[in-house]
This record gives sequence, C-alpha cells and structure tokens, in this order.
Amino acid sequence: MAEANDTDVMMSYHGDFPKNDRKSSRYPFCIVWTPIPILTWVLPFIGHMGICTSAGVIRDFAGSYFVSVSTAFLDVDKVCGNGAATWDKAVHDASEEYKCRPHNLCFDNCHSHVAMALNLMRYDNSTSWNMVNLCVLSLTHGKHVSWAAFLKTWLPFVMLSGVLATFILTFNLQ
Repeated sequence: MAEANDTDVMMSYHGDFPKNDRKSSRYPFCIVWTPIPILTWVLPFIGHMGICTSAGVIRDFAGSYFVSVSTAFLDVDKVCGNGAATWDKAVHDASEEYKCRPHNLCFDNCHSHVAMALNLMRYDNSTSWNMVNLCVLSLTHGKHVSWAAFLKTWLPFVMLSGVLATFILTFNLQ
C-alpha cells in the first residue's frame, strides 16, 4: 500500500467516530484505494484497495499469504451492525483469512479481501459485496484526497490517451 501522501481516493465515515487525520495517516472506518503504476495509467479504474480499522490502521492484502498493516484511505458513509467492534472484528477476520491465501491479480486479490470484510460485517445489510461493485463504488463515490492525488491517478491516462489519439490521427489523415 502506498504512503498516506500517495493515497488517491478516500471514502470517509461521518458520525460519532474518530475523524480522518491526514497528518498521522489515520482513516477510521475507511476503504482505501491507490493507483498501481503503469496498470492504472492504462486502466484508471484499476488500483490497490485496503480497509481501515476503527482506529484508522489500514489492512490490505498486499501479496500471497501476506496482509500488511499500512497507512493510506476511501468513503463509506455509515457503519451498519454494532459499530466499531463489529467493523474491527470483520476486518480482523478477513485479514486472518487472507493471510492463508495466494494473491491473484484478477480474482482473489485486495478487492476480494475488502469485500470479505464488508460481507462479514454485513455492511449496508448486504453479504453480496464483490470486486466489481467495490470497483464501481470507488470510481463513482470515491474522493481524491488532493489535487496532486487526482493528477497522479488521471494525468498519465490522459497523456497516454492523447499520445495514442495523436498517433492514430496522424497516420489516418495521411
């Protein structure tokens, strides 16, 4: 997972729980997303995802048999269930499960880890969280933490698209 300053999209919880603290890199009750260099430049909706505990510590499935405790953050607007204890238990249980799994870029990956945590806590009264709806949620409801983070995510894609469009137009107009 990237450092907090490199985090691009956040979803923050609003309520009587601790607030996001960028200076100490703590993002309680958040799903975090950050770009993956080169891959995100080509497909800007693909990135790395993690989930934070109620204390703001980020847990992310970073590789085969490894769940890291990191610092970075994405905005969920409510906690369903029994609050912080339910949230933390679900994040812990999902992390323990994913410590025993190999990482697969396309199927059993960081998005699956977050989906499992949300399913275990029955977030939004649902047990049907998956990679696809988390990807759509982060793309449509995620918030960039800064203009620099926005540019880090989208500028390489725009530049590559511009170069490709210029190349295509140059050779098609001749």
